[in-house]
Amino acid sequence: MNHTTQKYAATIGLFDGVHAGHRYLIDSLKKEAEKHGLKSMVLTFNNNPKQVLRTNFKPQLLTTPAEKRVQLQSLQLDSIVELDFTKEMAALSAFDFIRQVLYDRLQVGLLLVGYDHRFGKDRADGFPEYVAYGKQIGIEVIKTTRFSTPTLKQISSSAIRTALANGNIEQATTLLSYPYSFEGEVISGYQVGRKIGFATANLKPVHPDKIIPGLGVYMVEIFWQNRPYKAMMNIGRRPTIDNDKNISLEVHILDFQEDIYGQNLKVSFLKKIRDEKKFNAVEDLVEQLKKDRAFVVQNWD
Repeated sequence: MNHTTQKYAATIGLFDGVHAGHRYLIDSLKKEAEKHGLKSMVLTFNNNPKQVLRTNFKPQLLTTPAEKRVQLQSLQLDSIVELDFTKEMAALSAFDFIRQVLYDRLQVGLLLVGYDHRFGKDRADGFPEYVAYGKQIGIEVIKTTRFSTPTLKQISSSAIRTALANGNIEQATTLLSYPYSFEGEVISGYQVGRKIGFATANLKPVHPDKIIPGLGVYMVEIFWQNRPYKAMMNIGRRPTIDNDKNISLEVHILDFQEDIYGQNLKVSFLKKIRDEKKFNAVEDLVEQLKKDRAFVVQNWD
């Protein structure tokens, strides 16, 4: 096949989370690019196509566009192209997308398709059609095998979302290949923690579309001004101190005295310590918090 004008081997996807399955796909892409004397390109979207196609769709993101960019940049690709998914793009058939966007605009000579990935208007076409269109247009289209390991059977963004919702942090970390995190702004809280010797920072998520793991108490690593700190976090309804039914995000940072009100913290999840529980007395809560703190100290590698 004549690749004279075409410079890139590319793959397309939303790549939310840039998880272990995505990394396998990107690794395969780099090998194919090298084999064909092409540069490697990942083509991704800044927004979820479902937001354009379904008015009431609320994304539950593993990575914001900025976080996704950082993860993709760590994979040493020659080019990362971020497109805004629009109604016009949604109207393109797979043939037109391959010809107009991939071939003409981005100079793609080889397209690597994920084992279950579909694109184009109404996702009407599948791999055999992509191959046929590629032949007409001048792009070689190949497919990856499904990635799984003896311990990881199903690697997908939705499997990671489920693991996080269930508080299964170790599984989420394995599937992602790094610890899940979100950013929160420190807002004013109830000041109860300070009175009982466990000052907490109340967080408001900076990105409302990011997933918050299920209710419970977690061992977390906090990054403040790019410095890491050991911490424990309660995601819950504050059952002992019965103020309201809203989910509250409270983090107690070990050995930390700084005034961080109004600042942003990054919270990285390492392990679930326990489920949330209601204590009959504040003293019982304090006893449990001491145990939680001991757990963090003992389990910190």
